Amino acid sequence: MRVLITGGTGLIGRPLVASLTRDGHEVIVLTRDPQRATAVLPAGARAQRWDARTAEGWGHLADGADAIINLAGESIAGTGKIPSRWTAERRKRIHESRVYAGLAVVDAVEAAAVKPKVVIQASAVGYYGQRSDDVILTEDSPPGRDFLGETCVAWEESTAPVEELGVRRAIVRTGLVLAQDGGPLPLLVLQHRLLAGGRLGSGRQYWPWIHLHDEVAAIRFLLTNEKASGPFNLTAPNPVTAAEFSRVLGRVMGRPSLLPAPAFALRLALGEIATLVLEGQRAIPKKLLDLGFKFRFSELFYALRDLVK
Repeated sequence: MRVLITGGTGLIGRPLVASLTRDGHEVIVLTRDPQRATAVLPAGARAQRWDARTAEGWGHLADGADAIINLAGESIAGTGKIPSRWTAERRKRIHESRVYAGLAVVDAVEAAAVKPKVVIQASAVGYYGQRSDDVILTEDSPPGRDFLGETCVAWEESTAPVEELGVRRAIVRTGLVLAQDGGPLPLLVLQHRLLAGGRLGSGRQYWPWIHLHDEVAAIRFLLTNEKASGPFNLTAPNPVTAAEFSRVLGRVMGRPSLLPAPAFALRLALGEIATLVLEGQRAIPKKLLDLGFKFRFSELFYALRDLVK
């Protein structure tokens, strides 16, 4: 296959590119900094400059491509080790980076004489809004009305026009990705190593986690399964509460998990972005399981044991 990927140097993009190139597929990563991207991409992948807003300079590559995977978007949590506050300017960048990237993909598909077979569109479980309850959320659940919910709705809608052009589209609503070198896990591991592990806030909020291996495998599954269209929750089948997550991580690391972090302290330190850990979603991958996808890591203990060395 010839696959175009936006956001190919991010937490999910890098291992996805590596997985595809390892199997002999041609992968073109659209990036604002081809030189930097080339330094981190595996052999076999090539970087193509784009402005993350239009199809200028790369749109012709969509002609005859097998797939476009659109993962582009400014990080919700920021690029530092400590999450960045959601200022008005950051909110704007988070929203616009997603919408403009999607519109650029649509422009490229419209101009292609031979349309791609599929567009994989990134999204997040934030689509359902930040929830403090334990209601089970499937792909049919309604969107939230908070900042993340509205952003995810706009993100998903940005590439909807490709369906009218006859292109299959699958939307991946990703949960908390567990990885060794990114996402929330390294900070939580550090917390436990410092013997400061414990629940965040009430601990009753659900965290819809997924191991990075299964994230990549699920995207590849949707890429080639012609029955896969519409939204899919990319979360492990067994979401856990924040308190349970802390207990399991402490067990894996052989560290105590007894020091709670009060909600008010986290909100004071991080602002509104603290809702990412103080609230959550009890999302399950109903459609993915119905299509027959098999998770390698469906239980948190084994996922953490694999990642925490």
